[in-house]
Amino acid sequence: MKGAKLLAVVGLGLLLALPVRAATVHWLHIEQNPEIAAFYADVAKRFEAANPGTTVELQFLENESFKKKLTTLLQSPDKPHIIYSWGGGVLREQVKAGVIEDITNTVDSGGWRDRLSPSAWGAYTVNGRVYGVPMHTSQVVFFYNKDLFAKAGVDAGAIKTWDDLLAAVKKLQGAGITPIVAGGADKWPLHFYWSHLAIRLGGKAAFDAATAGQGKGFGSETFVRAGELFKQLADLKPFQPGFLGATWPNSAGQFGDGKGAMMLMGNWLPNVMAANSANKIGIPDEKLGWFAFPTVPGGKGAPEDTLGGMNGWLVTKGAPKEAAEFLRFFLDAQNQKIAAEHGWFIPVLKAAADSVKRPMLQDVARNVGRSPYHQLFYDQMLGPSVGAVVNDVSADLAAARISPVDAANKVQQAWQQAN
Repeated sequence: MKGAKLLAVVGLGLLLALPVRAATVHWLHIEQNPEIAAFYADVAKRFEAANPGTTVELQFLENESFKKKLTTLLQSPDKPHIIYSWGGGVLREQVKAGVIEDITNTVDSGGWRDRLSPSAWGAYTVNGRVYGVPMHTSQVVFFYNKDLFAKAGVDAGAIKTWDDLLAAVKKLQGAGITPIVAGGADKWPLHFYWSHLAIRLGGKAAFDAATAGQGKGFGSETFVRAGELFKQLADLKPFQPGFLGATWPNSAGQFGDGKGAMMLMGNWLPNVMAANSANKIGIPDEKLGWFAFPTVPGGKGAPEDTLGGMNGWLVTKGAPKEAAEFLRFFLDAQNQKIAAEHGWFIPVLKAAADSVKRPMLQDVARNVGRSPYHQLFYDQMLGPSVGAVVNDVSADLAAARISPVDAANKVQQAWQQAN
């Protein structure tokens, strides 16, 4: 009996001495703001503490480098396990290529479903299967420098129509102020104009008809007219000198340094502006205002329609199960509330909605909530190949290198080739 007990004790000791199974999760993000990056690192440390033996390694790539290198990274044996995503057509292409993990069973077994709205999950669902976890929503609006508007005598509250915007541009120029800052080198910031104009002109019906192949598709009057209106703005030369060579981070810093009065950008601008401005602060919230993209003559889209994103994270194919578990941890109420309270982003978690304290973000969150039609960014929604053409023609329109008709037809041709 004593021998049996001794063997049992020795056996238990051996079991206790066995090492905990080690797992390393490689998490690739694109966050430039040091405060948010520090928050990410803190979440990783807390997850490691709650899951002994698991290590979360943070990796960073700048936004444009991430987009350019991602396809190659996903084919590498050393690929990251968690990557940033905008959902939409790019996600569909990645799923089709077999490089993203299906996490449906993990989501369903973990009680994640009820934490978010069906529309939030929908952005990361392909053919009924879940491939990603949404983290925050966003809207693209015109941000403006209140001091520069006051100097030029421009009333932001009076900018309701496209003609109002053009008039404001001329008034700012008359006061010696650059009206708009844009990151033309990266092209996608300029697609916000063409896409927004199409949304105001045709609403959801025009986009749905184009993707369904009805009529002339993206070569139809709605999208040609969007180019014509964008050309009206571009002909005024409203952007800062050298805007076609300015990257998105460069331009955010220029806006934060007061080099221009307006910037059409998502509600992530204040964070990136602060990270890239000379004083690392940029325009303080009390000096920063915003207004919705204006309506256009004869537009069928509702003034409340919005353009924005549903950004989140994907688990790559073959990643350890701890990658999905980490995203479950990251999506909990505590972490979403921390981000909301600091004003870093608008959370998707229902339980964190009331935690947004930054007045500007509260306003944007309410605006998105009222939107009858929230359109995901065209360059993401239409897939990588078509999205690239959308960005190219938008930059070409801004530089007067292409006609509105040719721009619309190029997008349609790309859509036909991809589908």
